[in-house]
Amino acid sequence: MDLELSDDQFELRDNIRSVLEGACPPSLVRSIYDGEGTSADLWKQMAELYWPALGVAEDAGGLGMGFVEVALLAEELGRAAAPGPLLAMVSQFIPLVETAGASEVLAAAVAGETIGALAYAEQGRWEPTAVTTTATRAGDGWTVTGAKDAVLAGATAEVFAVVARDGDQLGVFLVERGACSVTTKTLLDPGLELADVEFADSAAVVLLAPGPEAVAAIEAVTQQASVAMALHVIGTCRKIFEDTLEYAKVREQYDRVIGSFQALKHRFAELYLAVERANAVGYYAALAIEEDADSKDEAVHVAKAAAGDCQRLLAEDGLQLHGGIGYTWENDLHFLLKRAKSGDALCGSRAFHRARLAALLGLGEAA
Repeated sequence: MDLELSDDQFELRDNIRSVLEGACPPSLVRSIYDGEGTSADLWKQMAELYWPALGVAEDAGGLGMGFVEVALLAEELGRAAAPGPLLAMVSQFIPLVETAGASEVLAAAVAGETIGALAYAEQGRWEPTAVTTTATRAGDGWTVTGAKDAVLAGATAEVFAVVARDGDQLGVFLVERGACSVTTKTLLDPGLELADVEFADSAAVVLLAPGPEAVAAIEAVTQQASVAMALHVIGTCRKIFEDTLEYAKVREQYDRVIGSFQALKHRFAELYLAVERANAVGYYAALAIEEDADSKDEAVHVAKAAAGDCQRLLAEDGLQLHGGIGYTWENDLHFLLKRAKSGDALCGSRAFHRARLAALLGLGEAA
């Protein structure tokens, strides 16, 4: 297992960052917060660059890269607090559709012609035992009834991959937006396009038939989604660190820049270590998933928990070190703070993943 990024991976990261600096400036993020802009043009540009195809096999119409490259994309999207459905597409919807072998749906998603979202969590829980949404046979088809919480990209999704229960077995079903009720959740970060989705005998098509294979696919995709979200949060935290450090180099107090104070130097060292530590375990988990390593189950939980710890420290100190200006609407810092806080709660919080890790290691029962 090689834990160093290759030259090609560094180049990919730099290219993604360069594009986002031009296509997703803070002014775009601000316009969405103000209710005056949308992510449509940004999404169109990302699709034209084939970013949705990044982790899809070449014989399925993708670029044939691995999950580490998807993780790099997720991190850079977090760094830019980028709005839109791309994160949900590359880490949740597209991998599930590819696993199912739904070639027509996959082709449309990879080309950016269809926006899809994974509808999984219920009652704030990101796990199979929480699923109460039911799938019922209706003639030659199926119907789905139930409700899903905080669906990532649900506000703009045109089709939902719904995890639903047929008796004791879980399966995944495709439901068109017109067949369900979608309620946008503004909450902290409108750029994540979260929505609650309700299904009432909604017409559905089987994506993965209920059974062990569907359960395995759901588990694999939720692991990818958790690690991608972890690195998304870490990307945001790194940008908080960099912006705060730059501010400390110019903000003067008592005729000295505050970055020269020894106490603040120690705090910046702690912030830097928190980001690097979380980044390291995040990419270890990404590589473990890509190589199907025996340690991947533990690595996923550690990565998401570490990202949660990182955002807690960076959000608190980033805001404090900016002083009063950090509280203002005019300062761009709050976009990053809200993305970091939202990302910690999605795909399982740090507390959730710690509990699952403890249970996995035989140290306790999952809550």
